[in-house]
Amino acid sequence: MKSATFALLAVVAGAVPAVAETRAERSACTPDVLRLCAAQIPNAGAITACLHERRATLSPLCRTVMEESDAPMRSVAARR
Repeated sequence: MKSATFALLAVVAGAVPAVAETRAERSACTPDVLRLCAAQIPNAGAITACLHERRATLSPLCRTVMEESDAPMRSVAARR
């Protein structure tokens, strides 16, 4: 059982880099991915979309990570 849980966490941690770049950021969002977006594992793009769709229910730490990851996109969009 422990090895299955570890394997799942390894998959999740590897699938979140589209949103989170550091280990701390991945750790902040991993519980939310497991709780809200487990069906999208291991598709990082689908996980990112899922987290965006469920932004209102994210933990405060993961919401901060998501907002910080959106900041560069907002600045590019503002230039257009």
